[in-house]
Order: sequence, then structure tokens, then C-alpha cells
Amino acid sequence: MSEFNEYPEKSDKYNQNFSFEENKSYLKISFERIAFIFFVFFILAIIFSSKVILLSAKAIPEIKKETKKENFRSSILDNDGNILAKSVPVVNLGINPNLVINKEKLLISLKIIFPNKSFEKKIYGNKFFYVKKKISPEKLEQILLLGDKSFIQEESIARIYPNGNLFSHIIGQVDNDNNGISGIEKTFDYELTTTREPLKLTIDKNLQYLIKEELLKSSNIFNNIGSAAILMDINNGNILSMVSLPDFDLNKREKINDVKYINRATKGVYEFGSVFKTFTLAAGLQYNVVEPGTEFKDLKKRITCAGNSISEYDDKIPSDLTAEEILIRSGNIGSVRIAEKVGIDNYNEFLQTIGIISNLEFDIQEVGTTQIGRWGKCKLATVAFGHGIATTLLQLSKGYSIISNGGYEIAPTLFEKENLKKKRILNKNLSKKINPILRKIVSTKEGTAGFANVKGYQIGGKTGTADQPSKGGYSKKKVNTFASIFPTSDPKFVLAVMLDEPKANREFVYHYRDERYPYKGNWRNTAGWTTVWVTGQIMDKIGPILATKY
Repeated sequence: MSEFNEYPEKSDKYNQNFSFEENKSYLKISFERIAFIFFVFFILAIIFSSKVILLSAKAIPEIKKETKKENFRSSILDNDGNILAKSVPVVNLGINPNLVINKEKLLISLKIIFPNKSFEKKIYGNKFFYVKKKISPEKLEQILLLGDKSFIQEESIARIYPNGNLFSHIIGQVDNDNNGISGIEKTFDYELTTTREPLKLTIDKNLQYLIKEELLKSSNIFNNIGSAAILMDINNGNILSMVSLPDFDLNKREKINDVKYINRATKGVYEFGSVFKTFTLAAGLQYNVVEPGTEFKDLKKRITCAGNSISEYDDKIPSDLTAEEILIRSGNIGSVRIAEKVGIDNYNEFLQTIGIISNLEFDIQEVGTTQIGRWGKCKLATVAFGHGIATTLLQLSKGYSIISNGGYEIAPTLFEKENLKKKRILNKNLSKKINPILRKIVSTKEGTAGFANVKGYQIGGKTGTADQPSKGGYSKKKVNTFASIFPTSDPKFVLAVMLDEPKANREFVYHYRDERYPYKGNWRNTAGWTTVWVTGQIMDKIGPILATKY
């Protein structure tokens, strides 16, 4: 008999305890517990993931996956095709702090790559921020090598200016959305954003650079707070150079609120002083009340008008002068006498005709308006020698162009105009009479502009030294100007140069062009000793270019 037959009850109990039914019930209970636990973790994972996505969506702005066409702006070129402004695709790099795994480690890496920037406050926040806009390829490569997924690349369009400060007042600025807010960028905003054709200016890059360099040097010599210069073709109004200092770097896209950055060539309004005496004599010639040889006898050294005194700047000026000599020697009293012959109505009409006191339409909107007040006997007297009237260097350049180019109307412009029709607005022979006199101001010892007598270019022009207006009268601060034309035998260009608040330099050594010994120790803060000197230096640099290129 078998072992199991001997203990039948025991065998049945054993089989019962290890039955299949009992094991099945146990497995069922275990599976339900595991499923419940898995379900709980699954729900928690969904909640956590949703929270992360929600926070990320709030923190990250819409990322531009493609370059937007509406942000593109056409290029701006100089007259030789050199790029002055251009739109290029760039990458802006940002960070979502919520995706940073190790913030302390990332901060160390950022400080190494961007040593001059601080990110502590932003990286411990929860808002998206830019690490670097228009990041360079080299910096971007360093960032990508970090392998941190919190970095976000944003494709964008940037406006770049290869010449930095050189054309700042002409080209103007764009805002962060690439909208023009000043200069050419503003005036031609529609054209720049709706066409792929570049805008070509009349400006010459080489001339602009050379003139700016000489103006910068002048600030070191005469300690002036600002300056401006305009070089223009007097026959068609094409502006070859227009500089205003101080200027600013267009690539930095900073807000320019400081008045010292005003465009002194077009927006600044100044009393220019004796450069207006040229207009006084020109008006006399226009209305046939004087000729260059007309004599003025017994000119006083001092006269009064409405209780205000008008005197000669130099007591050595003779009392008997011709109309020509009054301009050459820059006589105040003689200029008043010529203006009296012209009369208020005629003089007002003349200044309107040549664009001095009429509104000037120009290619940039930053243009000043002439200030003159009400005409009267005393106003006529002061305007005759350039006081009591404030205008812009641009209008001054236009006026000198018209009286020197044969009396033809011109409109200053930054764009080449085709099929221009000449219209004479002044007497035919006026320029033939006035230009030789302007030459004598530079070429003779009696003139006030000898430092601009650069050999070979027949420069003619007129100096202007004016006190700046202040509350209740005039201050000792000066504006020194020299308006020149060349060559006087067949005028092609006008060059107007202005120094704002220059100071006399007693240590500066002047080198005469007629081989006289150098002169040191000047105490005279007049245009003949400041602006004329700068003009001569400019002509030394730009004369050869103009002679061969234009």
C-alpha cells in the first residue's frame, strides 16, 4: 500500500491548502493593487507635465520660425554704390528660466562667454529673456556646445550700418520693429519697405569721411561744442557731403534725446553774422541800386537805431569805401547803407527768392525754420550784417549757390534728379559781379579768409562771426561760419562750414600758405582764425578728389 493510502486524511488536507482556486484569488488581488498604484502615478505625471507646459507657454513669447518679409528694408547706397544701410537675417538668443536644470552651472558658463553682462536676477526668475540680440556666429557656437535646452533661438531681421557714425544724421534711425523714425529711414520708410530696389544717395563716402575728420580735428584745436559742413553742387543741388557733429552710432539703436546731437546742418537755426553781407550786396546788384564800384563816403564808425548801437568790428576800416570794398573788408556800417538803398520790401523779396526765409522742402524731415521777426528800419539794418535773423546752414548753402551759379534756382537734394530744367530767378550778370569779389576776400590781404586760399582751386567766400542770442541780449558764445564757392571763374561747388562755440587757441601755430613765418598765439575768436582755417584743411584733402571725379 502506498504512503498516501496510509494517511488519507492528511493527503486531502494537503491538496486543499494548495488548491488552484486559492492561488487565483491571491493573484487577482495583487494585480488590482498594482493597477491602482500605476493609475495614481499616471495621473500625477499628467498633472505635473501640464503644469510645466502651462508655465512654459506663459514665459515664452511667440518664437519666429521664419524671417518676416514685412521687416525687410531695402539697402541705402552712396553715389558709388557703397552700402550705407542694409537689412540682414540675424539670430536673437534667449533663455526660458523654467527649463534650466542647473542654474548655478549655467551662470558660470554665461559669465565666461559674456563677461560684461549680468544674468543673475533674470535667470532666477521665471520669465523669458534675451541673452544676446544679433548674436555672432562664434558666440552662438559656444552656446550650442553647452547643450542646455533652455536656450531659444529666434530668427529676425536686423538693420546694420557698416560705417557706424559716418552718416548718422543723414540716414537716421529705425526702431526695434524696423520702422524708420528719423532721417532717410523715416522719410522714405514706405519705399524702403515695399520695394527691393536700393535707394542711391548723392553722398560721397570718401568726401564725407575726409570732411568729418577735419571737423573732429577742429574740436581739439578750438574746443568747439559742435560743428557742421555741407558740400553741394551749386548747379543741381546734389549734396556730396553733409556732416554734423557730434554724431552717434546707428548700430547701437539708442534713443537720442540730448540736444547736443541735433543735426546742425539742417535742423540747427543760427545767426550766422557777416556771411549775410554777401546777400546784402547781391540784393543791391539785383535791384540795380549799387554797382561794385559805387562809392560810400564818410561812413561812421558807430550808428544807433532805436537806442541800440551798431559799430564796426574793426576801427581800422576806412571811412570811404566802394560797395565791393565794404564786402571785402566786412564793413558793418557800409552794409547797413547798402541795405537802406535796397529797402525793406526788396530785401525781404530777395531773401525769399534765394530761399533764406522761405520754407525749404528737403529729403529728411529734420529741417529748421528761419526766425526773423517783424521787418522794420532797425531789422533791415541788423539783417544787413547778419544779426537779428537766424537760419540753417542748408538754407545758407542754397542762397550762396543761387547767387553764384548764374542766378538759377536749385533745390538741395540727397537724390540724383534727372532732366532738370534750369530756371533763372536772378539777374543774368549778378554772379559775374559777385564771384570775383568773393575771390578777393580769400586772395587779398584786405580780405578776412586768407587761410582758405588753397592754390589751384580759386576759392571765394565770406566769413561770419556772430554772438549767440541769450535771454535779454547776446552772450559771448560765438558761431563762426565760412561760406565758400569754387572755382570762382566757373563755380561748381559750395562748401559751408560752421563751428559752434569755438574758443581762441593761443597755443595753436598757424602756417600761412604764402610762405610767411608761422604765427602762434592767436587771441581772436573770429571765423577768419577758426572756420576759415578748417576750410583750408578740408580743401587740401577733398580738392584733388573733386578735380578728378566731378
